Amino acid sequence: MSGEKMEGCYINPTDLSDEILLQILSYVPSTDLILSVKKTCRKLANLCLDKTLTHRVFLHKEYKIPPLPPVFYDPGAVIIQSENAARDLLMITSACAASDEQVKQMLKVIFQEICELDISDCYWLSSSTVDMVSRCKNLIRLDMAGCSISSLRLSRILSGLQYLRSLSVDINEGFDAGQLSSECRATLGNLRELKQTLFVPSYGLVPCCTSLEKLLLYFEALDRTREGTVMSGQLMVGESNVPHYQNLKLFYARLAPGYINEEVVRLYLAVLSDRTPENLRAFLISVPGTLAESRATKNLLDSMAKNVSLEAFQLPKSWLNGSSLLQHMKFSCPSYFSFSRCVISGDQLTRNILNGGRDCKSLVSLNLRGCALCFMTNLPYKKQEDDIDFSVLDTLISACPCLAHLNISSAHHHSSLNTGRHLCESLAQLKHLRSLSLPVCAIADTSRTVEKNANQCPGPSTSSSAHLTFTKKIRVGVQTYSMVSDEQDIVKQRSVFWKLLKGTPALEYLELIGSNFYSVMPRNDPAIRNTYPPCKRSHTVTDADIAAIGQLSFLQDLTLAQMPGILTGSGLVNIGIRCQQLRTLSLANIGMMAKVMFMTSLCEMLTHCRYLTDLRLEQPYFPANEMFFLALSHCSSLLRLCIISRNGSFQADAVMSFVHKCQELVMCHLFTGETLTACKSLQLGIIQRFSLKRPALNVVIFPLLHENLAEVIRDVPMMHLDEITLFKSRVAEEPPKLWH
Repeated sequence: MSGEKMEGCYINPTDLSDEILLQILSYVPSTDLILSVKKTCRKLANLCLDKTLTHRVFLHKEYKIPPLPPVFYDPGAVIIQSENAARDLLMITSACAASDEQVKQMLKVIFQEICELDISDCYWLSSSTVDMVSRCKNLIRLDMAGCSISSLRLSRILSGLQYLRSLSVDINEGFDAGQLSSECRATLGNLRELKQTLFVPSYGLVPCCTSLEKLLLYFEALDRTREGTVMSGQLMVGESNVPHYQNLKLFYARLAPGYINEEVVRLYLAVLSDRTPENLRAFLISVPGTLAESRATKNLLDSMAKNVSLEAFQLPKSWLNGSSLLQHMKFSCPSYFSFSRCVISGDQLTRNILNGGRDCKSLVSLNLRGCALCFMTNLPYKKQEDDIDFSVLDTLISACPCLAHLNISSAHHHSSLNTGRHLCESLAQLKHLRSLSLPVCAIADTSRTVEKNANQCPGPSTSSSAHLTFTKKIRVGVQTYSMVSDEQDIVKQRSVFWKLLKGTPALEYLELIGSNFYSVMPRNDPAIRNTYPPCKRSHTVTDADIAAIGQLSFLQDLTLAQMPGILTGSGLVNIGIRCQQLRTLSLANIGMMAKVMFMTSLCEMLTHCRYLTDLRLEQPYFPANEMFFLALSHCSSLLRLCIISRNGSFQADAVMSFVHKCQELVMCHLFTGETLTACKSLQLGIIQRFSLKRPALNVVIFPLLHENLAEVIRDVPMMHLDEITLFKSRVAEEPPKLWH
């Protein structure tokens, strides 16, 4: 093992203090700790079995070696820049997903020490490997979401876990609660927390959990089977037992599209309507569309308004629109509100939710996505595209100074051209913001819009007028990164968006999504063939505005969607160079729709994104060619790639070469305009060549407009489908730390 010279002395990694080494080793996957690092020397062998490393085994998304923290130090001694020493240790470890055999060997060594085990979304693990979890008798928390487990196997695993208090599991087709043993039911009776994903209509484990305080339900049942048979919303045979909610403090339900999920969630809620838990503090129901309000749910809401005071709150929009419920609900030190897609006026927001600016100092997360009228008053005389009322925004900012997560996308929040005030300048007062989602038209500089309207001649195209503000003209088809600095100097002086980012330098997640943007790839349906025109104001948001994002040094997640004012994409290069913490990038409908004008800038950007792990591109006519994949090969940390392109193409040999070079890649989804034969041939070739050494590899290559697209994506692991393949706004989507 190599040493490191510093200040006249050589430092071997094992010469570091135990505290520093333990901190370094905490970044190493548990399988590598036990199977590799432990065997190097006696000192590391002892440290690898330290309780701080073995009590909690976290295999979720453990595909590769995680990024190193930059500096470690020994308290009370000279500061040691030990990144190279740490890397020496990590080079011992493997760089691929934990295989069945590795997990088995690891569990054999430390099964008695593990108190928290997370194998969620390890979909590649075999049933025999999952069976070994039953040997971990001291488990307190167990997360097996995303693992295929039968009723009998689940019963065997849980029967001996008498200390278990938290469980996450999937309920799949064939589940039968009657197969659960009495010992398993005893374990379930002691649970305090349960998270279950339901792929079939079922109560799952809930009737057996008599002491629950926290219940999370994810309804993912499909309306039809693969054979086309219509599913029934009735619960499965033998599931007439009533859930026990008397101790419940948190109830969360998230529904995928489909009437089956709506019918099943009503059965869960019917029990709550009989007797509302006195200690209920969080009640959240997330529905993609509408959920008809029944008599039972109305009784439940009336009971909640009288008997509970909530800290986290979300209801289907159909339950709130036109209802007086918000006038009667009581909130105590609220931390999370979501009114996504609800028709809420500025008056309701300030009076009923923010309580006139009182009692919301504790609010850290607010979702007003799709609330087109939330910043407006005097609604009978207003349209969705009208200018916002700054008195509402001022009340929000003063009432919620600790907001860390704010989502106001999917609406037209326009600043007035005459008042001299702008939404971005107001939001810059929220100094604690960590994640922010805005409509593209909301960041349009009003002064620039006025100038554009004054200079615009009759009949020019929208795209050609987007750069009238700047002194230098952009030649279409010519790389323009050299102009970014000049443009950015102008933006610094004039752009309100630049001022917003300057005032919120700690932003880690940023979404700029066009008000009229809809992904062509919805859930459980064929691809959407039509697109909606962008808001007129969004045309004034240009490459220079995007370049301003480069000042966010801590940015980890960036989404840009429906930005017609982007020409060459030169601002992307600035982001790639300066945002070195960027992990996730999602681009959709950038610039011209019929031709990808930003390809050169995108490729240049990717050469700088060393730590990028997830890339999603949704762009018509996108050419996934050799130039693109050669640039993408510089993203050495890339784990997941998803390209969705109507009339797009791919170069098969370039894809194959890229997958070979990018050895960390575990997901490759390409939905383009290529033929079914070409797609199947490439998919089969990748699987046959790489799946043996990459057990987690998931490859789906399929024509985007094929009628069987929905059937194909139903086999995609839920983690990939939910996190990258399907587009959605993720800022303030759910309360922070909802699950561990």
